[in-house]
Amino acid sequence: MKHGWMTRRLGMEPGDQWKKEVVAGAISYFAVVYIVMVNATILSDAGMPLQAAMVGTLLTSIAGCLLMAFGGKSPIIVVPGMGINAFFTYTLVHSMKLSWQEALAVVAVTGILFAIVAFTSLYKMISEAIPKNLQHGITVGIGLFLTFIGLQKSGIVIAHQTTFVAIGHFNDPNVITACVTLVLALILFIRNVQGGLLISILVGTGLAYVLGAVNPGESVSAMDALRQYGGLFGELSLMKLADVAFWIAVFLLLLIVVFENIGLITAQTQMIGRPERFKGSLRALSISTVLAGIFGSSPPVAAAETTAGIAAGGRTGLTPLVTAVLFGATFFFIPLLGYIPDSAIAPILIIIGGLMVQGVKDMDFGDFTEAFPAFLIMVMIPFTYSIVDGMAFGFIAYPLAKLAAGQGKQVPVVMYGISILFLANFVLHGIL
Repeated sequence: MKHGWMTRRLGMEPGDQWKKEVVAGAISYFAVVYIVMVNATILSDAGMPLQAAMVGTLLTSIAGCLLMAFGGKSPIIVVPGMGINAFFTYTLVHSMKLSWQEALAVVAVTGILFAIVAFTSLYKMISEAIPKNLQHGITVGIGLFLTFIGLQKSGIVIAHQTTFVAIGHFNDPNVITACVTLVLALILFIRNVQGGLLISILVGTGLAYVLGAVNPGESVSAMDALRQYGGLFGELSLMKLADVAFWIAVFLLLLIVVFENIGLITAQTQMIGRPERFKGSLRALSISTVLAGIFGSSPPVAAAETTAGIAAGGRTGLTPLVTAVLFGATFFFIPLLGYIPDSAIAPILIIIGGLMVQGVKDMDFGDFTEAFPAFLIMVMIPFTYSIVDGMAFGFIAYPLAKLAAGQGKQVPVVMYGISILFLANFVLHGIL
């Protein structure tokens, strides 16, 4: 095709076909649109109004995809990240006692620091300082955490006075709905059905109403949702900017977004055979993170579902541009999205958790000084119901294990600094 100004801005090269790019953008949309419901549900647990959280999720996704289209010039789809949204709600808000407004400020400040990292060579220094086992351990731990949240929301696992948790009641319509939805989602995912997770959510929603698991609530129009969103847009609060806890939260969130996105973008730009687009893509994503704090969402990531669009022929920024347009059209369906119950969304969290746990295959279990700290991160994140505390156990244990083995010189200075910060945080919490 003839390459004009627009196609050059989108990174199209001779041989790239716009028809394939458009199809790839549509396929990518159907692969990730479930995020709108799932992310909003998790953010609503932080106290945000559900419909407003949907609008914030959509705006963050649209802005991220547009930045990736014109800045990254790659087919990477940008949406709020699963796992990071759990960190936002269950760690920043529930564990660290920040309000959701203060947590949004954490996101925005993290985005600014992420941009500094992305526009300099700092991203290499940070990535190389943290052992790969610990990086994979964080991903696996968050995956287990998401799975646990999904099991709780579905009612498959319930609270118990003696054993803390127990199996749920299988005569409960919510549990039946969740189990059927989980089986369907698993089958569709394994068979690589495009939009399988979205189909599962829709079928699960229908089943929930048939079984009487939920009652139809009051309808909310798209305009009502936008008016509700007025109380979310730009509501980030910098009141805790001088608090140590605020900067601990920023530091931890920065580690997560840097590790996750460097890994994802590296893999995705290599898949399309254009690794030179890594820098532009990382920079686009860092700016998207700042906007997420303003729009009212947890940080975005380079979606793993991007591979669906790449497999369909997506190679350029035209792919996320098409996805952004389709996200824009999704605003009109917000009233319908409000009817989706937890029992239809929880199974998707379980599936995504399972996908994240696959990272365990990349871990080195041959060296116990490497394996045990990562193991602590994996188990302590779900068991403490806190990503921060789980990470702390592993990051403190790593230099201790190396020192005990006489390998203290192998530990980067940065790692000693991080472990001291985590230890100081525990000590301060014990004193105060």
